[in-house]
Amino acid sequence: MGWPQVVVFPGVICLLMAILALVFGAAMPLWALLAVEGLLGLVLIWTLCFFRDPARACPEDESLLLAPADGRITDVEVVQEDSFLQTKALRIGIFLSVFDVHVNRVPCSVTLEKTRYKKGRYKNAMNPESSRVNERNDLHLVRIHSPEDRLMVRQISGAIARRIVCKARPGQAFAAGERVGMIKFGSRTELYVPLRDQLDCLVKIGDKVKAGLTPLARYAR
Repeated sequence: MGWPQVVVFPGVICLLMAILALVFGAAMPLWALLAVEGLLGLVLIWTLCFFRDPARACPEDESLLLAPADGRITDVEVVQEDSFLQTKALRIGIFLSVFDVHVNRVPCSVTLEKTRYKKGRYKNAMNPESSRVNERNDLHLVRIHSPEDRLMVRQISGAIARRIVCKARPGQAFAAGERVGMIKFGSRTELYVPLRDQLDCLVKIGDKVKAGLTPLARYAR
C-alpha cells in the first residue's frame, strides 16, 4: 500500500546520510557528524516503521464490525448521514498518529459500491470538524451478510498526511478485515453504521483500536 514511498523516502534518507559522511564529514567535528547521522538514522527507522503492514488474523464473526484503522477513538456520536446511508448513523472516529499502522481495512465482509473523493483542507485530524472540511475519500460499502446494511468508511487527511491511497474498485468484494487502502502519515478514519435497535457500540472515547482486530460494534443476534 505504501509504494513507491516505502522505497523513495528511505532511499532519500540513506542518500543524505551518505552525502553527509562523504562530502561534509571531513569538515565537521566528529561529534556533530555522529549526532546528525544518528538523527537521520532515527528518521530512517521511523519511516520504515510507518510503512509497516503486519499480517493479522481477523475475527470471522460476521456480527462484528471491526475497526477500519489503528489509532485512538476520538468521538462516538449519532449523526445524520445523507451522502450514502441516507439515515441516522453511528459515527465512530479514529485518530491515527504518526506512530500507528496506517493501512485501512474493511469492517466486515462487504462489496464496494463506489468511492467518492473530495478535495479539502488539512486541519488537525483530531478535530471532528476535519471530517467535514478536510480532503477525504468515502468508501460506500454494502454488507454481504445479514443485515445487508450500507456502511461507509471515510479516509481523512490530516495536518501532516497529504496522500490518501485507495485502489479498491466498484463491485469488488472484500472479506472482513481485508486491506482496502492507507493514509500516509497522521490522519483520521471514520466508520458510519445505520442506527438499529440491534446494534451495540463496543468502544468509547479514548480506547485504542487495531484495524481488522478490534470490534467497534456488534449486531445483536
